[in-house]
Amino acid sequence: MRSLNRPRGTLLAAAILLSAGCHAFARQGEAPAATVSAADQMRADITHLASDLLDGRGTGTAGNDTAALFIARRYNALRLSSIAQADRAACAKGGRLGKADCFVLPFTATVPVRNAAPRSLKTQNVAAIVPGKGSLAGEYVIVGAHFDHLGRDSVGARDPEKGRVIRNGADDNASGTVVVMELARRLARTPTRRSVLIVNFTGEELGLLGSEWFVNHLPVPLERVQGMVNLDMVGRMKNDKLIVYGVSTAAEMKGIVDSANVAPRLAISAVGDGEGPSDHAAFYRKDLPVLHMFTDLHDDYHTAADDADKINIEGLVRVADYAERAVRAIADRPGRGSPSSACRSPAPTVRRHGRVPGPTWDRFPTWAPPTSRECSSPAFAPAAPPSRAASREATSSSSSGAGRSRTSTTTPTHSARTSRAMWWT
Repeated sequence: MRSLNRPRGTLLAAAILLSAGCHAFARQGEAPAATVSAADQMRADITHLASDLLDGRGTGTAGNDTAALFIARRYNALRLSSIAQADRAACAKGGRLGKADCFVLPFTATVPVRNAAPRSLKTQNVAAIVPGKGSLAGEYVIVGAHFDHLGRDSVGARDPEKGRVIRNGADDNASGTVVVMELARRLARTPTRRSVLIVNFTGEELGLLGSEWFVNHLPVPLERVQGMVNLDMVGRMKNDKLIVYGVSTAAEMKGIVDSANVAPRLAISAVGDGEGPSDHAAFYRKDLPVLHMFTDLHDDYHTAADDADKINIEGLVRVADYAERAVRAIADRPGRGSPSSACRSPAPTVRRHGRVPGPTWDRFPTWAPPTSRECSSPAFAPAAPPSRAASREATSSSSSGAGRSRTSTTTPTHSARTSRAMWWT
């Protein structure tokens, strides 16, 4: 097992060496040619990000650093603006500096460890700005997705019996990452009235580390942020289904979610609340309106079988098209949104299994009772997690073998508050 506290210079050196093997369309994160379709570009990008070359993109590993540099090079090639970083002389001014490294936001995360002192982990988010046009350019919409996955760590995996195999996380969440990169390409070509902060988070699998750091170190005043759109596990669309969370976090969200669904229409399952085990929750807890998009759980979640060849590329393009319409509606509307607390629940109490309290198959959030019927679409019935009994048996066997105690779990009830697919990461 690699130490979480390895010297950062070693990681970056390894990342630079690994980056030489990128896919032809994705090489060095270069700007896509105008003739490359969204489908071909996202297929190339997800094939690279979810390749064994990146070793599962575990936070604090060379593969994660490689992914960050790949994304940063793409934003630099698209001539997006970097965020000013006062503590880095070369990046202090921000803007179009022509320096890919200035899109990388290094920070030190604090990783909780069961029955031990927290670990300090050097890692990074990646962020860029697409400047807005006109009088609303001083306001912002945040669009984000986490790019980390489990790497080779069996903690949090649903197949722990396989040990330290690579878990590439094509759907979780290379899929959301490439959609955000595609949105950056489209927004750079045709900017919105408000500026858009494009952010790729690390550390989600360890407990929303990257998004919580970012929201606590926003490069712009919080009151100027109009909302946040998150994409997590959007690569396995079936039957045109897209689940959208947060539709009651602002009065205008329901209309935006509906108007973005143009022909050929998606089967939208709308859920009002903005809580949940993904990066949007960090922003919702700062009283920001959020939308979170998700194409539902599947058998390969948090296993070594979540590979790029199983991604529904046509569905991924449809998610990108829908997300673009929603982002533009938020970023171009003349007035500010009206955040709503009608569906607000406290941050979930989480039963955690494993050495590190991060999102795992046996992690079941418990929410407060519903306060409004609008907090969930009555048409939405989340799919039950597949093979849960087998997963718990495998996890229990692995835990006993490793000398760890197994935390008992309880299936959550599906009230209006909890009727969402809360097993995703």
